[in-house]
Amino acid sequence: MARFDLSTAMGRFRAHWHYFWADHAFLRLAFSNAHWLGPDLVRTNQPSPRQLAYWKKKGVKTVINLRGQRDEGYYWLEKEACERLGLTLIDAPLDSRDPPETDRIHRARRLFTTIEYPVLIHCKSGADRAGMMAVFYRHFHLGEPISVAMAELSKKYLHSREGLTGVLDYTLEKYVSEIEPRGISFIDWIDSPDYDPKAIRAEFKAGWWGTLLTEKLLKRE
Repeated sequence: MARFDLSTAMGRFRAHWHYFWADHAFLRLAFSNAHWLGPDLVRTNQPSPRQLAYWKKKGVKTVINLRGQRDEGYYWLEKEACERLGLTLIDAPLDSRDPPETDRIHRARRLFTTIEYPVLIHCKSGADRAGMMAVFYRHFHLGEPISVAMAELSKKYLHSREGLTGVLDYTLEKYVSEIEPRGISFIDWIDSPDYDPKAIRAEFKAGWWGTLLTEKLLKRE
């Protein structure tokens, strides 16, 4: 029997218990870290079924889950809520401690040309992966340069560039400082042999105190 079988009382109880405690939903009861980027996209932390109903009333039609499909309480509750509410759920995982792989950047680019808007994007905290996806939205959908769009990775959204999650900032800054001045577009850089996520990850050095904050105190995903 599935651990979180929502068709049974025990499975549903386990899902809610796991979501509330193991996924730290109790910290998100009154704080959704929600921010609209124009009229057709909102970025948030992990939404509860009740919050999804709220966003449905606000016009949201598509939900992009940047955490990916997992056998965890939050996922099955979100999937069930989206089906019940008539929301399209898309699982499009991103990493918060590695530069994005080329195929995931292309997937984001395709999504922003094919999805039904308005859309809600979320990760767990709404800070790092949601920030990177928001950069892609502003660059690919709104046509903003990376140097402007990268403002989505900001302490305003609880993103920390001082810890391991700072590799996202480092990747974009590398493009802006080294590649863009050569007249190479972001997507062309991504598609070239010069874009090497493993090498960029090796170059990046996180601060010890920032790592302590994101990994030990905040326990970011």
